[in-house]
Amino acid sequence: MQARIGDYVHTHGVTSSDGQHSGRIVDVRGANNGPPYVVRFPDGEERLIYPGPNTIVEPRFPSD
Repeated sequence: MQARIGDYVHTHGVTSSDGQHSGRIVDVRGANNGPPYVVRFPDGEERLIYPGPNTIVEPRFPSD
């Protein structure tokens, strides 16, 4: 998985009660744009995440 600062991360819960969490990547800590990522969520909280298989990256600017 690769991402850039400004991309959005969407994590879907394993169970229906987990829901979906989305945030914006504010820092990329891994080599070659890989994880871990620092993600800012809508409530202002920032967390370091290692995306799992239920996570997708939405590019801030779609490629042509």
